[in-house]
Amino acid sequence: MNIKLPRISLEQWLAFKTVVDAGSYVQAAEQLNKSQSSVSYAIQRLNELLPQPVLAINGRKAELTEAGKVLYRHADELINQACQAEDVARSMASGFESEVILGLDVLVEINDLVCVFEEFSQEFPLTRIRVLETSLSGTTEAILEQQADLVITGAVPTGYSGTPLRQIEMVPVAAPEHPLVLAGEVSDLELRSHRQVVMRDTGRKREQDVGWLGSQQRWTVSHFSSSIKLLKSGLVFAFMPRNWIQENLDREELHIINLSEGASRFIHTYLIYTKGSAAGPASKALGQRIVAELRAETTV
Repeated sequence: MNIKLPRISLEQWLAFKTVVDAGSYVQAAEQLNKSQSSVSYAIQRLNELLPQPVLAINGRKAELTEAGKVLYRHADELINQACQAEDVARSMASGFESEVILGLDVLVEINDLVCVFEEFSQEFPLTRIRVLETSLSGTTEAILEQQADLVITGAVPTGYSGTPLRQIEMVPVAAPEHPLVLAGEVSDLELRSHRQVVMRDTGRKREQDVGWLGSQQRWTVSHFSSSIKLLKSGLVFAFMPRNWIQENLDREELHIINLSEGASRFIHTYLIYTKGSAAGPASKALGQRIVAELRAETTV
């Protein structure tokens, strides 16, 4: 297959853009550290190679033609892409990853990490962040199979070490009109007679049951946001992370069920580098920011 090579060089496009930005051939030549004649020749060749000229001389000033106005945007994009390619090459030579994959157990609300992502992107503008949302054994698989570079999890698999993050408080909740809320204090036995909404296990190899799953009737969803919608319908109850539903509790759209055995249950979360000490510098930098943002609370 014959490859069609561009007739116009990147240097000629750069000369064109610089003349437009600088407003004259003289200033463009100074910015490019070239002679005025070489800049003029580059523009002349550009005009010859294109079906229509991009610049026209009006007195001492170079002005964009209609075709030039359109091609200026393409030239600007072309030059930016060339500069970015060089930046990526320098970044790769320095050992920075082009992408960091974060495995995020759905126990943790992604809103808690928005500032972390923004700070990271400012320091590593050429490194992409990809979030892999998981639950139950799916989170464990993300660690064991190294599907992600770092993982926020509620359980540390054997052979791994994790940095403690904050606790997640799990509370039983339902809509204000739900019988379990209206009943006052209820027992685990009473919970069994009501429909529960639970999270789907994202693991591919095995399904994992975690938490209270005593109800005979269960609706299974893939995300806590779906659980909240079903809870507000008044048809189900669920054990939910408080961080996911605090606003709903504040607005009294959901109420905590008063369990005789105690309502709250706690899950400790951890940050794990799936490659251990071999984690790349960008992965480590993102992990350090996550730990600082979600650091485990200490008691005095």
